[in-house]
Amino acid sequence: MVSRHYLRIKTMQALYAYNANPKADLRSYENDLVKAIRGSYELFLWLFALLPEITFYRLKKLESLKEKYNPTDEDLNPNNKFVNNLLIRQIETNKSLNTLLPKHHIKWEDDTDLIARLYREIEQLPEYQVYMSNRENNYAEDKKLVLTIIEKVFATNDLLHWFLGEKNTHWIDDYEEAMLMFYQNVKDFKEDKCDDCKIDSLFKSVEDEQFCRQLFRKTVEHAAEYTKMIEEKLQNWELERVINMDMLLMKMALCELLEFPSIPVKVTLNEYIEIAKWYSSDKSKVFINGILDRLIVDLRESGRIVKTGRGLYQS
Repeated sequence: MVSRHYLRIKTMQALYAYNANPKADLRSYENDLVKAIRGSYELFLWLFALLPEITFYRLKKLESLKEKYNPTDEDLNPNNKFVNNLLIRQIETNKSLNTLLPKHHIKWEDDTDLIARLYREIEQLPEYQVYMSNRENNYAEDKKLVLTIIEKVFATNDLLHWFLGEKNTHWIDDYEEAMLMFYQNVKDFKEDKCDDCKIDSLFKSVEDEQFCRQLFRKTVEHAAEYTKMIEEKLQNWELERVINMDMLLMKMALCELLEFPSIPVKVTLNEYIEIAKWYSSDKSKVFINGILDRLIVDLRESGRIVKTGRGLYQS
């Protein structure tokens, strides 16, 4: 399931696009935001489908060696440990995946060159060579190898990243989040669940989907108010000199502080400072932190920040 951090980033991107064309239909941009987030789930499913395809590729190679003119003993009695990996078998037979993959038209069989290159990278892993040295399959060992493959081959593979980005340009930015979802979901697989291991849904809850919709809409609706609040704190600094991205992130933060009582103040502050590190200038995190700190003091004194439930923690 996608994280709130990811939802904030996608909402930020949608708001940035909307601000470039503010006369556009607000609901259309809001729906496009949710559509873009839902698209990341398809990427997550493509990653799930990849492991069984790699073992199938390896199995075919092993079978072809038996058909050689003069096969060796090793050709005739190959080490099948990887192709019999118990966790990958769980993925292959998973009931939920076998419903979801055809629905999203996900299949890798036409991409043999990529599959072959990925297997060669797997084969070169020291962990793989140690794994193959014992031919008996053990679920814990099989799972450990799969997690290593995800971390050391899939997550860092530029070709795979590019290949999936060619299928959907939005996936260039979604790759890390989808990979994290994939890794965590595989980590949660249990030996005794067989083909019923849970496949995570896109959103953790209905509230998460509503969170990004409301954050988008309320930031737009209160934009003028938030701009005025920020401008009052710009000591010796003209509003026109503030980077557009910094303004947008501060408005989103104000929206969370005032409109989302269940989110702690500290969580909101930390989230937008972290996003600024990646999406704005080198000095933005310090600038945003300073402005928001002063705004939070004022909002608390005026009683406008009201937190409830989880929002009371770290506030």
